[in-house]
Amino acid sequence: MDKIMIDGLEIFANHGVFPEENKLGQKFVISAVLWTDTRPAGCSDDLNQSINYGEVSQRITEFVQKNTFQLIETVVERLAEELLLTYSELIKIQLKIEKPWAPVGLPLRTVGIEIVRGWHTAYVAFGSNMGDKEGYVNASIEGLRQTKGCKVEAVSDFLVTEPYGGVEQDEFLNGVLRLRTLLSPQELLERLHELEQEAKRERIVRWGPRTLDLDILFYDDCVIDTEELHIPHIDLQNRDFVLRPMNQIAPYLRHPVLNQTISQLWENLCRQ
Repeated sequence: MDKIMIDGLEIFANHGVFPEENKLGQKFVISAVLWTDTRPAGCSDDLNQSINYGEVSQRITEFVQKNTFQLIETVVERLAEELLLTYSELIKIQLKIEKPWAPVGLPLRTVGIEIVRGWHTAYVAFGSNMGDKEGYVNASIEGLRQTKGCKVEAVSDFLVTEPYGGVEQDEFLNGVLRLRTLLSPQELLERLHELEQEAKRERIVRWGPRTLDLDILFYDDCVIDTEELHIPHIDLQNRDFVLRPMNQIAPYLRHPVLNQTISQLWENLCRQ
């Protein structure tokens, strides 16, 4: 991927743990690497087809001077989010902030923080089999659309499916969606739990009836296995209500563990 680089932008601003840092201010030095596709601009010789590094430099300066934070970790985190949300062509950003006048009382050139942040693609399964099923599902999708750092890119058709797991209950309304997000897997999980709570979800019986069920199926090509989070979602290759809608919106997505596409997994399940 192509890169646009801004190196050593000097800004006088008010950030720091000590009161005098917030009041008197000091110099900060910021560098940025912007991952984007520069070919359209290179072929057309049109600045409108690229990210204007002069405009980005001005936006960085305004953001750093307008806000006051105690930690430079917060400065760089919020700045990365601001730029990623502002420039749709920006895929990923590397930001470094240096504090050459840091009050540590020792001879040093500078202290700093460097991070890399970017957009991720996640697939989320949704389901409901209590009350206003379609209302709960639609409210959760809208909730994700309204979540800062989340963009719902595709939603499958809604499917009416039989309950999974052997518990006698009503039919489910199921589907999946594709999400572009700045949230980490854990942050996304927490947001999904919040949406479930807004729908008055109760976790009483495993695989039992629920107003709303939201599960992360895939997050980029990550493989995560913790007590709280399993990505790719466990046993999805055997679940019709997951593979059928996934095959509609992402047939060529490859399972990072099974090394088969969704289309292949769906065909395997249909043959069983």
